[in-house]
Amino acid sequence: PAPPEPLPHLYASANQLLNFFGAMISHLGLHGIQIQNFGGVSDLANFLETLAATAEFRDKAEDLGIIRDAERRPAQSAFQSVQGSLCRASLPVPKLMIQHFGVSPAVSVFILPDNESDGMLETLLCQTFGDTPVDYCIESFFECVSAETGEGLHRPDKARAHAFIATRRDPHVSVGVAAQRSYWDLDHVVFDGVRNFLRSL
Repeated sequence: PAPPEPLPHLYASANQLLNFFGAMISHLGLHGIQIQNFGGVSDLANFLETLAATAEFRDKAEDLGIIRDAERRPAQSAFQSVQGSLCRASLPVPKLMIQHFGVSPAVSVFILPDNESDGMLETLLCQTFGDTPVDYCIESFFECVSAETGEGLHRPDKARAHAFIATRRDPHVSVGVAAQRSYWDLDHVVFDGVRNFLRSL
């Protein structure tokens, strides 16, 4: 068969990100974006080196978009880590987040939640139901648990996101699968940056 047309590439950092961004791409009606999971943050450099060595990538990749969580680090620190991985793989290294740098592929990076704050995908997800009656119920639940156990939440955004999923019809799914099932409002303003990044690819 004839080889496929050149595709831009978007690589998500974990399965839940892969599922979430797959749902978002479908929601936006975008085409020609291939998503791959590069594993954990420490796996990115090896993944990029292997990827850059493949003939398919060298011949067909037009854009390479990398998305990862800032986690508990400042977004700039997470971005510098991605820059180091790109440099090690001899790929174009953008000097600014979101900036498209280089040609075939042009490389761009998005650090969740918003290229500025620490946090993760769940940080954005929690904002989609913030200040709603359900949010107040979830907050009351965690306040009650904290009062009984004497312990606070270790990863509050993840805990609150999963608590929200627990209010849905199928409460056992991951945040990414929850996106596929329309549990999150993918049109919410908090996803403006993410939507613009995906469209730019």
